[in-house]
Amino acid sequence: MFGTELNIDFNALLEQYAIPWGIRLVVALAVLLIGLWVVRIAVKISRRLMTKAGADPMLSSFLGSLLRGLLVLAVVIASLDQLGVQTTSLIAVLGAAGLAVGLALQGSLSNFAAGIMLIVFKPFKVGDFIEAAGTAGVVEEIRIFNSMVRSPDNREITIPNGQIYDGVIVNITARPHRRIDLVVGISYDDDIRKAREIVERILKDDERVLEDPAPSVGVMDLADSSINLYVRPWVNSADFWVTRGDLLERIKTEFDAAGITIPFPQREITLHQAD
Repeated sequence: MFGTELNIDFNALLEQYAIPWGIRLVVALAVLLIGLWVVRIAVKISRRLMTKAGADPMLSSFLGSLLRGLLVLAVVIASLDQLGVQTTSLIAVLGAAGLAVGLALQGSLSNFAAGIMLIVFKPFKVGDFIEAAGTAGVVEEIRIFNSMVRSPDNREITIPNGQIYDGVIVNITARPHRRIDLVVGISYDDDIRKAREIVERILKDDERVLEDPAPSVGVMDLADSSINLYVRPWVNSADFWVTRGDLLERIKTEFDAAGITIPFPQREITLHQAD
């Protein structure tokens, strides 16, 4: 068998490759470890400063996560640069990839931007009862891409933030007081003053009805089949629905006891027999 003898200069190999690459590797590792430590400290300090400034906890968490991601990316690029990697080309590739991903995820980015706007401008907060994007419920959580709402019948509804922010947002519990708007019809044969006194007494006896703003009762419309009275008491927002139902029930009961009728539409038909 024929063989060839390999002459390897280990000293030259050590001096030209092993030592320089070893130093680069150690420096790159040191840059990575020290950089990650600095990132951790910087994120912690930024969150502490935002908390002292009174920033929203969700906004502080989101900005902290965003800052961490950007700083970690910068540390990784700096470490690769110590190894001799062409970071300029890498940044260009990452930029092109980011552009492609952005075009592919336009809807998600729109929800992302809407989530930031909701967190910053706060049209509602967790615990508020809102009407938005064709649904209504109590806000359970405001996320970056979507928000979770609990409906009155205890369903969990996830709504994209873009649909919420682009539409009309009705925050029902934003104010401490709400006005109940009722329309009560009485017959044309009934005494308007008597009916009005009964309604005013019912409102005065109910402790949930606020004195300021004062409730109001009056004639709203002379309709086809009834005289319509408007009844507008103010209550605490938490008492709205229960008070509304109780008032309707008591008005009906008191009207029946006083002989006041609540009419309903009627049509009179006359038939003629032809010879």
